[in-house]
Amino acid sequence: MGASRGSQRGSTKETQFPDTSAWDRTGFLLWHAVLEWRRQVSEGLAEVGLTHVQFVLLASAMWLKHHGEPPSQVELAGHAGVDPMMTSQVVRSLERNKFVRRVPDKDDARIRRIVVTASGERTALEAITIVEKMDREAFGQIDNIESFRDVLRSVARRDENGTKKGG
Repeated sequence: MGASRGSQRGSTKETQFPDTSAWDRTGFLLWHAVLEWRRQVSEGLAEVGLTHVQFVLLASAMWLKHHGEPPSQVELAGHAGVDPMMTSQVVRSLERNKFVRRVPDKDDARIRRIVVTASGERTALEAITIVEKMDREAFGQIDNIESFRDVLRSVARRDENGTKKGG
C-alpha cells in the first residue's frame, strides 16, 4: 500500500491531483473546441444533405483527383484519416446519393476508383464554402494561423498533404 500511480509506472515521483481546473488544460480545451466546431459544421452541412464524414470523404476524393487520378477506396481512407470499413460504408451512401461512382481501375481489376459526379462536385463545393466560412469564424482571431496549423498537424501526426507521419 502507499504506492502512487507514478511509482506503479516506474517513476519515483508521486502523482498529485492538479490544483487547477480541467478548463486550464490544453487537451481538454481542444476536445471541447472540436466538439463545438463539429456540432456547428454538422448543422451547416445538413443544409446540403451531407454528414461530416460524407463531406470529408467527398471533398478528399475531389482533392485527390485534382492532384492525380481518382483515388481508390484505400487511398481515400488513408488521405482522409477515416477507418477503411467506415470509408466503404460512407462511399456506398455517397454512391446511392449519386455523388460518386466506383469505376474499375484501368490496370488492376480488384481496385475501384472513386469518381466524383457532377452532382457530387456541386454539393462538395457548396459544402466547402460552408465549412471554410465556419473555419474563418472559429479561427479568424488566431494571429499566426500557419503556425497554429503546423501545431495541429504535428499533434495529428500528418504532413500538409495529410500523409501520416511516424508511428
